Amino acid sequence: MTRILITSALPYINGAKHLGNLVGSMLPADVYARYMRARGHNVLYICATDEHGTPAELAAREAGQTVEEYCAEQHAIQKEIGAGFNLSFDHFGRSSGPENARLTQHFAARLEANGFIDERTDKQVYSIEDQRFLPDRYVEGTCPHCGYDKARGDQCDNCGRLLDPTDLKEPYSSISGSKNLELKETKHLYLLLEKMQDPVTAWFEAKTDFPALTQAITRKWLKEGLRDRSITRDLYWGVKVLKDGAPRAGFENKVFYVWFDAPIAYIAATEAWAGEAPEGEMRDWRSWWRLDEGAQDVRYVQFMGKDNVAFHTVTFPGAILGSEEPWKTVDALKTLNWLNWYGGKFSTSQKRGIFMDRALDLLPADYWRWYLMANAPESDDVSFTFEHFSSVVNKDLADVLGNFVNRITRFCVSKFGAETPSDGAYGTAEADLVKDLENRISAYTAALEAMEFRKAFAELRGIWVVGNEYLQVAAPWTAFKTDPSAAAASVRAGLNLVVLFAILSRPVIPASAAKILAAFDLSNDDVPAWPETGGSLLTLLKGGESFNPPDVLFKKIDDEQLAKWRIEFGAPEIDGENAG
Repeated sequence: MTRILITSALPYINGAKHLGNLVGSMLPADVYARYMRARGHNVLYICATDEHGTPAELAAREAGQTVEEYCAEQHAIQKEIGAGFNLSFDHFGRSSGPENARLTQHFAARLEANGFIDERTDKQVYSIEDQRFLPDRYVEGTCPHCGYDKARGDQCDNCGRLLDPTDLKEPYSSISGSKNLELKETKHLYLLLEKMQDPVTAWFEAKTDFPALTQAITRKWLKEGLRDRSITRDLYWGVKVLKDGAPRAGFENKVFYVWFDAPIAYIAATEAWAGEAPEGEMRDWRSWWRLDEGAQDVRYVQFMGKDNVAFHTVTFPGAILGSEEPWKTVDALKTLNWLNWYGGKFSTSQKRGIFMDRALDLLPADYWRWYLMANAPESDDVSFTFEHFSSVVNKDLADVLGNFVNRITRFCVSKFGAETPSDGAYGTAEADLVKDLENRISAYTAALEAMEFRKAFAELRGIWVVGNEYLQVAAPWTAFKTDPSAAAASVRAGLNLVVLFAILSRPVIPASAAKILAAFDLSNDDVPAWPETGGSLLTLLKGGESFNPPDVLFKKIDDEQLAKWRIEFGAPEIDGENAG
């Protein structure tokens, strides 16, 4: 048994997340965690809401709440939505917790003591009308690289380039819209990434499990040369800047930059998980994160969208290395491209696309989980359309899996009653079926191990298809007329396939898998966590087990629903080629 630590990029606190956020980190991490648990590994899946930074203050102001009230409310909402999508977090914490404040201040103190933090006076954008310095996200303007006219002072959402507020053309305050800005001197702390170029490069070059996209993004940063970056901001909300345990002189109205404290929140959330252990249960968070306290045997896997990679392969590792303490660093970082909305971008700030709460209002979570993972944006960006979504759901879930389960269970009831037939012996068709299944399950397993999700779920769909093909060959409805025993054997094989499909499908559509098992009065504990290959694939049910055919597992999406959703969500017109 291996200990596997899994983290997914922290969802930002400003409202329910869209489907792109979901498939970009949390959902693939959940699928991987569920699979690894099924293989018997000790998995700890940690996540948290990312609550600091300018957008939280802006969103709270818009909502008419204090930022503390807003973040507490939004955390509860996001936690509930995550549960609605069956995201199996072991802990879903908050970056605003006391653990993260303490650890962030600890890392800053270590980095400064080791010569990797410097206090500098520089010029920052000041809004005369607002009478305050403007942190990067409080400044908007035109991107100097691509011309996007709503770029923020930290990053352009259009081209993805990192920016400083002074880079923007025609800048203005996002608070008041005022263009009456000037540069004034102020003090900030800088993380000296230039000094970390060589150690970070050496650390990165030793990482053999980083996929191509992760490597390409990181190499670009390293090739361009690391630049020292400010790690404090003029904000009220965030981790306070201390010096020897007291407020740092000149920094009383400043906090640490969200991108400095947010990755540290992975560690802090693990500490919070340990602190919430049930009575009688001992949890040691340090054994997951400290190499000198047992973390040498931990495999650490991160999941995130491509826009977050550099912070996790450059700045966060730099902070860990610069602390000169034995903290665990990431072993494998699965990077996802973007899920787009009809060729454009999902946007939380502009409320464009489908968001997780609304998705659950439309259909159960498994519809979305299957579609997103079967079409995960791994090699390229992927465009979501209702047309493609309905096509995939109707073909894969309704026509292939759902039809198979419905077809074999109802035929069995009509001819043999509501229990698994025990008569008849397996023959050549079943032997061929087992051999085919062994090969396909092996390929499915290998793809999940490699975190190649589109490939994995193409393999799983192929396994479902095998069930339908087997029924066509065995044709128990025909055999029943002349050889009831042969028909009974093929029905028993078919019912075993139903259970097998449920076991294999649990990582991606857990609620539907549980519903299938419940039809046979089985729970997750009553069946193997993962199927053993060999003849046992068709002997999970040996005969005589009663069952109740489940209701329709997956209802098809009809044209009327499709048209209604297109109007409701303002889906743009598309040509036939992009309709899915």
